[in-house]
Amino acid sequence: MDSTGWGSPPAPGLLTGREPIERAGASLQDFWAWSMSDLRTTTVRSLLTEFLVARAVGAATRPRVEWDAYDVLTPDGARLEVTSGAYLQSWPQSRLSTIQFGGLSARTWSESDGCSAAGSYNADAYVFAVLTAAEHDRYDALDVEQWSFWVLPRHTVAATRQRTMRLSRVEVLAGPAVGYTDLAERIREVVKGDRS
Repeated sequence: MDSTGWGSPPAPGLLTGREPIERAGASLQDFWAWSMSDLRTTTVRSLLTEFLVARAVGAATRPRVEWDAYDVLTPDGARLEVTSGAYLQSWPQSRLSTIQFGGLSARTWSESDGCSAAGSYNADAYVFAVLTAAEHDRYDALDVEQWSFWVLPRHTVAATRQRTMRLSRVEVLAGPAVGYTDLAERIREVVKGDRS
């Protein structure tokens, strides 16, 4: 089938949020505000983290692709897996959350084969992000100063054979965290080192 049939959908473009939801008296921005305003939820925080990484490396000019085997594709072709955690959540807590990153290896999907039988490490580099706020009244996911990042090459992550990893292990493997302003350079260093 061609791209106009039922086999392949057209490639999405970036939307502005001003698009109307016909006969609902609302816009796409209204939907986004309704569905994504709680930046403490795991799902929304994860999407925000992917966006922040995409912006840092200049890859936010195309929409996120849900079924890609990685989260961000840099302009120079590096595949990035982005995983995040936070000490505070959207539910009542008796203590701060333990940071653990998941989804390090995952099954891939292809049009011809469907889902792969086994998980694999599919990115060139892995970006681990933590929203560091430890008090609810200071929590601001939109303040990049509250984020810390660690970056590891695929071979290091794959050598652990882990699907999930605690922050303490990431710190041992990656060394000190970098802030948002240094993230793109750190990603470039890790990818370049892994490709040499």
